[in-house]
Amino acid sequence: MFPEESTEPSLKGHLILADPALREPTFRHSVLLLTEHSHDQGALGYILNRPLGKKVGDLLFEPDFRELADIPVYIGGPVSTEHLTFGSLGWSEADDALQFSTHLSAPQALSYLAEGFSIRAFVGYSGWSEGQLESELEQQTWITQLPEKRVLDTANIDTLWNRLLRELSPWHAIVADEPDDVSLN
Repeated sequence: MFPEESTEPSLKGHLILADPALREPTFRHSVLLLTEHSHDQGALGYILNRPLGKKVGDLLFEPDFRELADIPVYIGGPVSTEHLTFGSLGWSEADDALQFSTHLSAPQALSYLAEGFSIRAFVGYSGWSEGQLESELEQQTWITQLPEKRVLDTANIDTLWNRLLRELSPWHAIVADEPDDVSLN
């Protein structure tokens, strides 16, 4: 007898936004792209709005990869933070959808860069075991959302969470700009 496949829909390719009530420092005000998800296998993703303040050239000293040297590095999550990996992001106008490939090596990142994809570098990733993300979703720790083309824009990456949250509802618009210390309101 084979194990039953879950009928739960996959959130692969979705964004998850940290709920405003989430105070845990690693994920507070974070926007993650789920790159893998199944109820039976767990989930993987990368934080899109947590720049490390370094560039690839600060961490990778290979002359063959100098085209990647100026790419900003992001904290992808708390798992495997000793590893630098790359992700390619692009927007398919035909499908009106985000295209992505992750866990890329430097040579693979160069290939995607040559094809016109946006490349992001990540230290670490975010991971959930079987059923863990579903439990967190039931507890309303995360808000799911389909990505829009503007998630590719890194110009105002520090305000990505606020901008996406504001558009959900009037209540979210209010809490999106609350200071960490509400006594400062």
